[in-house]
Order: sequence, then structure tokens, then C-alpha cells
Amino acid sequence: MADATLGAGIHQVAIPWNGVVALLEPYTVRLSTPGGWGTGFLLAHSPHARVTGIATAAHVVEHAHMWEDPIRVQHPSSGVSIVVRHDARAIRLDPSTDTAVLILPKLINTIPFPAGALTLAPKGKHLQVGNEIGWLGFPAIPIADLCFFSGRISAWSQSLDAYLVDGNAINGVSGGPAVSVVGPELFLIGVVTAYAPNRATGEALPGLAVIRSVERFHADVAAITSFDEAKAAETPPSAAEAAPVDPGASPTKAR
Repeated sequence: MADATLGAGIHQVAIPWNGVVALLEPYTVRLSTPGGWGTGFLLAHSPHARVTGIATAAHVVEHAHMWEDPIRVQHPSSGVSIVVRHDARAIRLDPSTDTAVLILPKLINTIPFPAGALTLAPKGKHLQVGNEIGWLGFPAIPIADLCFFSGRISAWSQSLDAYLVDGNAINGVSGGPAVSVVGPELFLIGVVTAYAPNRATGEALPGLAVIRSVERFHADVAAITSFDEAKAAETPPSAAEAAPVDPGASPTKAR
């Protein structure tokens, strides 16, 4: 590909970060299970809005999926909170990338998500090292609600299909949407999946956030058509905890 980078040559006025937060909040949810919580966000609606896909990190929902536990979906922008049980949802897990999609039928999903989905970064393109990105999530701090984080891309790993980002990444933000501002446009570029700590001295030193690209979500969006089809094709619960530890990053997965 002649140009594999996103936003090359764009010099228009960018959306400020406070504007990005305002745009992202209605898309973002807290996903709570009997074992902990994480973050999720609207990935896509099916044609005619029959079903809705919510993207997250696989480890946020894999244990609940395996044991068929309920998952609570809380939408801070509206205050709506629903409990979704095993039979009323479909989950597509990709253990190799620690990403997942929770698919809900319209009958169950009463969350007032925006009508349109976020724009996915184009297939086959990624941001260059040095670009600043931002993400939202629910940190594992009792007094904290939805929080905004930002950092600069330290490296792009082709083998992991992931960004390593220098920034604030703490437990609880797994599954959060990571975005880039390219001129006047907002692109969904990844999902927060892990934190790779720096153990060089044996002390707690700043590490790197691991943000998986949205490449696989292009196929998931195309597969969000009907609940019956999604349920028939969902990842079997027995495979939910088959996700290997990422040997490249040795990450600490946030709950």
C-alpha cells in the first residue's frame, strides 16, 4: 500500500479534546460482571437497528460468558442500566487479540445510544508513532466515574496489530474506545486491552498501554445483522477462557 498511515496530509483545525469527550460519552458504557467491571462502547447497529453491537476487551466478559453469568450494562450519559442474561445476548470473542463484541437485540437493549456509530479507522491503515490519541474508561477507583486519558503512540506492533502508548493506563479501563482526531474528523482506532508495566528496577514505573487496532471490528460490523444469526455464530462459552497471555507485551489485564 502506498500510504499505510492514517490522516497523512491533513492540516485542518482539529476537534479539541474536551469536544472529543463530549462526543464519546454517549457511546460509552460500563460492563459489570460478578467478577469485576470494564468498559465498552457502541460499535454498530444492524440495518433497521434490530440488534446493537458493543465492543470491549475479551477478558472483561470472558469469565461471565463461560459461566453464563449476567452482565450489567450501565450508560452514564442517560443513567439507563440493564442486566443482560446469557440467553438474551450473543458474544463474539477473539482470544488472539483480546477483543470481543456483545450483541443485544432491540427488545433487550433500552440504552439510548446515538443513532450512528463511530467511524472506524480504514482497513489496512494505522497512525504513525508520535501521534496523540485519547480514550475513555472506568478506572478501578471507587470515587471515579468515566474518565478521559491521553497519550502518544510510542510504537506500532505489526505482529500484535496493536499500538503501544505512553500515557495513563490503569486498572478498569480495559475495553475503552481509543480515538484519534484527524483534522475535523474523529476516528475509532482501537480498544484498550492491557497495561504493560515497566519492571526494570523492580519498582512501580510508568509502562505502556496496549491498544488493539480496530482491524478485526470491520468483520464484526458486517456480521451484526440479526440476533438469531449472532446467537448461532457466537463463541462457545467453553472457549471463553482460552485466551493466551500476550507474549509480546506481558500485559496486566485490567478488570
